[in-house]
Amino acid sequence: MSIIIGIIFLGFLVFIHELGHFAASRLSGVKVEAFSIGMGPVLLHKEWHGTDWRISLLPFGGYCAMKGEQDFEEFYNGNTAVEKDSFYGVKAISRAFIGFAGPLSNFLFSVFAFFVIAITGYTEIYLGNTVRLATEEYPELHSPAKDAGILSGDKIIRINQCEINIFDDLVEEVSAHADEDIQVIVDRNGRELEFTVHTDRDEKSGAGKIGIMSVSDEDTLVRKEAKKYSFFPALARGFFETFKVIKLSFKGIAMLFKGEVKASESVRGPAGITSMLGNVAKSGFSAGFKSGIVSVLNFMALISVSLFIMNLLPIPILDGFLVLTSLIEAIFGLKVSPKARNVVQYVGIAIIAGLFMLALSGDFHYFSELINAK
Repeated sequence: MSIIIGIIFLGFLVFIHELGHFAASRLSGVKVEAFSIGMGPVLLHKEWHGTDWRISLLPFGGYCAMKGEQDFEEFYNGNTAVEKDSFYGVKAISRAFIGFAGPLSNFLFSVFAFFVIAITGYTEIYLGNTVRLATEEYPELHSPAKDAGILSGDKIIRINQCEINIFDDLVEEVSAHADEDIQVIVDRNGRELEFTVHTDRDEKSGAGKIGIMSVSDEDTLVRKEAKKYSFFPALARGFFETFKVIKLSFKGIAMLFKGEVKASESVRGPAGITSMLGNVAKSGFSAGFKSGIVSVLNFMALISVSLFIMNLLPIPILDGFLVLTSLIEAIFGLKVSPKARNVVQYVGIAIIAGLFMLALSGDFHYFSELINAK
């Protein structure tokens, strides 16, 4: 069931992306011959207003097929028979607009999702600061907290002068101090005790850790009412949160290239994303309708930002390459020759194939973790 739910929501994000291309094409005077959700063999289709609307077999991806989109060589060889309502019958700046419109739609959806979350208001539920030793569940692990004298049931209230109210605060502070001594203040049955804990360094992420886990009992959870915004402040919040995610995404990419995180553990392919999206929807709606809407919109916004960034990479096959070459043509009057374009196209296919294998590796790692957890 989770997979089906995930496919529906992921399909919606693909629809939003392709709808951006469709709208820009029509505004630029380019005829759209086919619009498909999904790839591969066509399952259902209907001709409407000159466009063949399709649902195809493979649920990952989609396309907006524009008239004359494949006539690249004819256009650049000076063929004057290119029709005005075809892709290469419009100005280069219009082609750049068409290419950019898909990623832009994903960006705007993310803004809309965060806008709805901000204007709706919701209750945030956090894991509290009560901890238990990881060795109770995983005896093979090392626990610096246990070595220092911290016990399960202790409430960690301060680390290095930083107030700890929820488990996220604890993780953030400990992660920033790998292989260091930290001062930990705990509340044990109303008494404040201080411990010096020397953190371990996680081999995969490089973050600090002290061998403790959160306690998720009902009476240890912390509930906070998120601020409910009016229309324009909520809209500003939508932009703020979207740019925040973009910034974090680039930071994550930088960590990936620096080798600070493993690609197989941080990159997810369509199967993994679909499963995660479905699970988020199920767990969110099980806590209530509003909670479900917020959870799904938040996760979809994250994926939508990823689609925005990925599709703007200047790699052939992706929208970014079309935008780049069209802008160069519009501004400088320089055209990429068919021969050069074909060479770069093969390079692009190789890069996409590599990214695809990386995504499959991430999916394999994700589903292996799920199986091992059961």
